[in-house]
Amino acid sequence: MNAIKETHFNFPGQTSFYKGKVRDVYTIENKYLVMVVSDRISAFDVVLPEPIPYKGQVLNQIAAKFLKATADIVPNWVVNVPDPSVTIGRICEPFKVEMVIRGYLAGHAAREYAAGRRQVCGVSLPEGLKENDKLPEPIITPTTKAAVGHDEDISKEDILAKGIVSAGDYEQLEKYTRALFARGTEIAAKQGLILVDTKYEFGKADGKIYLIDEIHTPDSSRYFYSEGYEERQANNEPQKQLSKEFVRKWLIENNFQGKDGQVVPVMTPEKVASISERYIELYEKITGEAFVKPEGTDVLNRVENAINQALISL
Repeated sequence: MNAIKETHFNFPGQTSFYKGKVRDVYTIENKYLVMVVSDRISAFDVVLPEPIPYKGQVLNQIAAKFLKATADIVPNWVVNVPDPSVTIGRICEPFKVEMVIRGYLAGHAAREYAAGRRQVCGVSLPEGLKENDKLPEPIITPTTKAAVGHDEDISKEDILAKGIVSAGDYEQLEKYTRALFARGTEIAAKQGLILVDTKYEFGKADGKIYLIDEIHTPDSSRYFYSEGYEERQANNEPQKQLSKEFVRKWLIENNFQGKDGQVVPVMTPEKVASISERYIELYEKITGEAFVKPEGTDVLNRVENAINQALISL
């Protein structure tokens, strides 16, 4: 199958290797990261048994496109994208917070609101909202970056009081977050989409703040279709979403939510192919560009050769 399930490369100057849920990350000379976005897919904090062809390419190419489209707002970590599934970038020291920004009452914030809470991460919310309503203005609801377990909500006040980020740096992170969200909102609108909420991660290198990781992908962001949004809200109907929610829905329908004793449903070749097709649809809708499948079937050899060539020029 033309998919990247795992990699076991050994590059010149390689100093370490890290395997995440979805990404394989190689450190080169303690200066660069080579990030291979595999075709593994996770849901409910569980990596599913079958890889999804082209999924990694979809995520990597969306992120590369939007990092390039926002480089005038904030410098980013990317040095080279030598292959559709690979990004090479500079090593940054990550800030230990994720900057989550929300333009609508959806997801976690909607659940908090439904439970009667009118503050999320120290930010007050008005009365009278319902799920998926547009907020009076976008709000930033940071989370801690947990090394183990789940990220936790945290307020700006707590971040500063605990010295997790300095006051000067945090002010800059907020400015970057709002500007990136505004740009992402503009780009989404041109595609008939609403950027509902998203998260950004930042790091520092040589005293300078960089945008790191992926941005505006369906794994890190929530999108609604703008056509029919107002009508669906008025009728108290669910919004039409563009995300990997369809995978979670299929798992739930088959009695799997990552809980003890539950078994992942069988991923038939037909199911794998259908998920792959949906990811390609996501790519084309978000970017407005046709998805191009690379030639050849030896995907691992292609990726390894592309990385080796790129490392020569670093």
